[in-house]
Amino acid sequence: MLNRLLGIIGLVCCAQFSLQAAAATEPGKLTGGVPTVHPAWFKESFLDIAEDAEEAAAAGKHVILFMHLNDCPYCAKMADENFANAPYTPFIRENFDVIQINIKGDREVAFDASTSVSEKELAKLLKVRYTPTILFLNKENQTVLRLNGYRSVPAFKHALDYVQQKAYLQTNLSRFIEQQQTTPLYRFRDHPMLQSTSDLQSVADKPLAVLFEDSSCDACDALHDGHLKNPEILKVLENFTFVRLDANATDPIIDPTGNNTTPKAFAEQLGLTYRPGIVLFDQGREISRIDGLLFTYHFQEVLRYVGERHYVKYPKNFYDYLNVRTAEILKSGRNIDLSK
Repeated sequence: MLNRLLGIIGLVCCAQFSLQAAAATEPGKLTGGVPTVHPAWFKESFLDIAEDAEEAAAAGKHVILFMHLNDCPYCAKMADENFANAPYTPFIRENFDVIQINIKGDREVAFDASTSVSEKELAKLLKVRYTPTILFLNKENQTVLRLNGYRSVPAFKHALDYVQQKAYLQTNLSRFIEQQQTTPLYRFRDHPMLQSTSDLQSVADKPLAVLFEDSSCDACDALHDGHLKNPEILKVLENFTFVRLDANATDPIIDPTGNNTTPKAFAEQLGLTYRPGIVLFDQGREISRIDGLLFTYHFQEVLRYVGERHYVKYPKNFYDYLNVRTAEILKSGRNIDLSK
């Protein structure tokens, strides 16, 4: 009788252990994807982009290509805040023809006389790395401004004014914003991980994160109050030498490859228009950059990609690494929210 009772207890314990093991290995959930709702007034284009550019120019407009991805939270945020419900929505409709391109889509796009490809092939040709990517086109179907990733409502208005006024014929976007911004929006904030150096080559032997800020930055406070207070992100940042540059400063510095320059000239050389922009180097060369809004998961993983040198194994594309990393996390039972 005692042996039988012990056997029953053993079976119950084994069943409980099996249930616990199954629960522990239950895949995590990937959430936070948000479908993008494009305004009804976006142009119903036949996707002959050169023709669209000519038609827009004849009406005194420029073309905007809104390159997006299904369930991209940044695309949904930008479509809603910067196009559908922006205080300057009438200004966009009056001065721009907006055409949406799905970077994984299969619609045929005639980009120019010699290029007719699917939407996803066009995205590859245009080297779209982030969504949304916004391309402003002139009459000749040339890109006069490119924005990688989400922009705040005020920052996007600067970009719209820059293109509408054709200021791209005389200057770049950063200088245009500097001229327009008469009152500082941001005062530089200290951070315990920021190191002071004017010789970036001297610290180029390990991963280097260069943060570009300036007084017109309307998103820099959010960076300091958010990501730069997140313990998990700070742990990843320990892999880097973390340096800040004032993107408008003209003091002499040495860049990671040993060239004499200034922070302002260095930012312009990099083509960096987003503030706060973070450019990630290793062994003196740029590996990746954060030049648009990223929520926590993507922000942290871009840092990890460079700081832990995963780019060595996945050199072609950050997303090759990210897909593997995401699968590993979900397999372990942990959840991922892309929208926080």
